[in-house]
Amino acid sequence: MIATARLAPARRQRHLARQAHNGNGTMSGTNKSKIAVLDDWQGVARGSADWSALDARADVTIFQEAFADEDDAVAKLADFDIVLSMRERTPLPASLINRLPKLRMMGMTGARNASLDTPACTARGIPVCATSGGGYADSATAELALGLLIAAARGIPRGDANMRGGTFQMGVPVGIGLAGKTMGIMGLGRLGGYMATYAKALRMNVIAWSQNLTAERCAEMGVTLVTKDELMSQSDAISVHLVLSPRSRGLIGAADIARMKPGAILINTSRGPIIDEGAMLAAVNAGKIVAALDVYDREPLPVGHPLRTAKNTVLMPHMGYGVQETWDGFYPQMIENALGFLDGKPVRVTNPEVLKG
Repeated sequence: MIATARLAPARRQRHLARQAHNGNGTMSGTNKSKIAVLDDWQGVARGSADWSALDARADVTIFQEAFADEDDAVAKLADFDIVLSMRERTPLPASLINRLPKLRMMGMTGARNASLDTPACTARGIPVCATSGGGYADSATAELALGLLIAAARGIPRGDANMRGGTFQMGVPVGIGLAGKTMGIMGLGRLGGYMATYAKALRMNVIAWSQNLTAERCAEMGVTLVTKDELMSQSDAISVHLVLSPRSRGLIGAADIARMKPGAILINTSRGPIIDEGAMLAAVNAGKIVAALDVYDREPLPVGHPLRTAKNTVLMPHMGYGVQETWDGFYPQMIENALGFLDGKPVRVTNPEVLKG
C-alpha cells in the first residue's frame, strides 16, 4: 500500500479517490459515497433538479435546518465525503473543515463564498466546485430591495396584518410617496445599478457613494456622486449594495445613522455586519428611522432577537437571491459538480491547484 500521508496534497487527494471508488463512482465494497446538501432552508432542493443520477451513485442527505453551532455541524457531517453548501449560509471555516476527516470534495453555489475557507480546503487537497449564474436571476436581490423600499414606504406589512386580523386602516402608518424623494445608493455595482434604475423609474432623485465609486460610473447610471456624509443626511431612503469585507464591516456606524433624516428608510439586502446593528436598532426603537432588512449579523436570526419584535421594521429571512430561477440554476450544477468528482473529472473548480502535480 502507498503511504498516502507522504504524498503531496493534490496527489494524496487523487490517490484517496482511486482507493475509495470503483468504476461506477460508488465507494468500494457495498457502501456508496455520502453526500450532504446543506442549507435547504425553504425545502426547495428536491423540486429544483433531477437528483436521480446522483441518488443512484451516492447516499444523498439534504439538511433543511441550520446547525446549532460548529460542534453540531461536525457531529452531523463527519461521515460525509462530499458537502454541497449554499453560499454564505452555514459558516465553513478551517476549524470546521479540518474536523471532517472524510471530506474529499466541497461544493458551493455562486463563484464567491466569504463563509468558506477555500485555502483550508486547498491545504488538504480538497477541490472546491462552484456554480455559475446569469440570465434574469442576477437582479433578484435588487428586486427584493425595491420591494422592501415600497413595503416600508407604504406600511404594507401592517396593512396586510390588519386585513387578516379583521381590522382595516386604523394603525397602518401614514405612508410617503416616493416620487421626488431622494434615494441614496451605497455601492453602485451590478445590484446597486439595478436599484438606481428602479428608483429613477419611480421618479426619485438618485445619489450614490462608495469607497471606490467614480464620477464616470455615476454618469453612466445617470446618478449624482456625493460624499458618504451627504448620502446619509440627504437621503429619504438608503439602499446598501456592498460586498462584506474588512473595509465594509461596520461601515454604517452610529454617527452615520445619526445623520439620517427622521423617518428615512434604511434598506439592507447585502450583509448584516455592514451596518452597526446596535445603533440601527436604537434608532428604530426611537422611531427615528425605518429599517427594511433581508440580512442580519447572525442567520438564521435567533428567535428572541429584538429585531423580531421591533416596530418600524420590515423583515425578510434572507431571500434576496432565493427565486426559482436561481434554484433552477444552482441545484442542477451542484449535482453536475458532484457527478464530475465521482467520475474523477471535477468541474468548475475554484482552486485548480489541487488538480496539479
